[in-house]
Amino acid sequence: MTNFLNRTISRTLIHCAIFAINLTLLGALLIPTQTASAHQPFFEDPDTTQTNPLSINDPTISTAIYATIDSLTDIDYYIFDGTEGTNILVGITIPQIDGQLDFAPTVAVIGPGLPAGVLPAVITTDSERPNGSILLTPTDPESFFEPFSRTSYWRRQRQYVTIPKTTQYTIAVWSESDVRTGKYVLVVGDREIRGGDPDFSSKLQEYWTPMQEQPHLTDLPVWERLVFWIKRMLRS
Repeated sequence: MTNFLNRTISRTLIHCAIFAINLTLLGALLIPTQTASAHQPFFEDPDTTQTNPLSINDPTISTAIYATIDSLTDIDYYIFDGTEGTNILVGITIPQIDGQLDFAPTVAVIGPGLPAGVLPAVITTDSERPNGSILLTPTDPESFFEPFSRTSYWRRQRQYVTIPKTTQYTIAVWSESDVRTGKYVLVVGDREIRGGDPDFSSKLQEYWTPMQEQPHLTDLPVWERLVFWIKRMLRS
């Protein structure tokens, strides 16, 4: 009887040891995956404006800013300190929420040393500095699943911008698409480092809801309606 109990205890201990080893190996396999998908999410709160832009601490770190274009005149502004010669990833993804498929904001990176470009008159910048700009126009939507937040998006644009001078730069986001308001995620940087809003999960649930109503084209000024139809004819 004693020998039987000893053998039973030995087998149990061996099984426990094997289970512990497997659990350790599984954890080791999961850690790189979690790190690889890490980024720093934040929310636009309050609304960003030219006089009250949201500051991005480090444009090389993968940062995702969940924001909203909530009116026909809404333009969101962000600023960051750039370092000469650095390649900064800038992009827009659209949450796969009802009514969002045709929402396609435009992005401009604005600052000294960038190529001379023509921005819409409504985009305001620091007039004391000679600024250039790089325009990131929306492309056809590309669907993808984001494992960090376990949500799905449409990628609209994604481009690396080489910073020509060590100084402050501005990112402006606005909509010229058929759908003038909607929710978007501004993506800046590609170095994966954990961080961001500690209440991200709860805030994401509130954010992940359809827009209540969309403004109509007739709400636009006459000149802007004319520009809208000209652009639409050129695209068709």
